[in-house]
Amino acid sequence: MEAGAEAKPAGNGRAIAAVLVGLVAVAVMPVAILATRYSESYDLLHSAFAIPVDVLLGAIAVGLGRGALRHDDMRLGRAGGRGAARLGRALGVLGIALASTCLVALAVYGLLTYLGER
Repeated sequence: MEAGAEAKPAGNGRAIAAVLVGLVAVAVMPVAILATRYSESYDLLHSAFAIPVDVLLGAIAVGLGRGALRHDDMRLGRAGGRGAARLGRALGVLGIALASTCLVALAVYGLLTYLGER
């Protein structure tokens, strides 16, 4: 290597994986709701089965993002991917927030249905 040339970051696969899993986590609930809209056999309430999947994917994205940041710290910043790791972590948190919002909406619907039948 020439004098003064900087080493290229080795890469951080966890950061890329965090972004990809985070994107899927953000997309799960809207896709599930959209799928029930165009389905003859499923109602909107059936999209609630996607809530645990979304929480799991969000948690995986957060974990991968944290792991990527830890990996970069252990390599003294040479692994790269800090921005991607942060983005993946943020997308994971957003996916969990979307699932939580859907869970609250489902709980309110259930409560109103229960009170309406009494």
